[in-house]
Amino acid sequence: MPAAVAGAELIRTPVQLYRYLLRCCKLLPSAAMQKHYQHAIRQSYNSHADEDDPERIQMIIQRAISDADWILTKYTKKK
Repeated sequence: MPAAVAGAELIRTPVQLYRYLLRCCKLLPSAAMQKHYQHAIRQSYNSHADEDDPERIQMIIQRAISDADWILTKYTKKK
């Protein structure tokens, strides 16, 4: 499945993931929706800030990218 925003395949660090997810938010249809997901991304980033296992970090990154793709597909196909 292709990524919603170009560059997903280049994400290697939590900060890169955070910035990617915030860019994805800009594609959502309403300002309220964008704010909701921006808040959720920030909360999740902060809650995983102490994660130091590289394998676990990569799992989190892959899951977050696939979740973002699913959300964007869900909300941007309603036209």
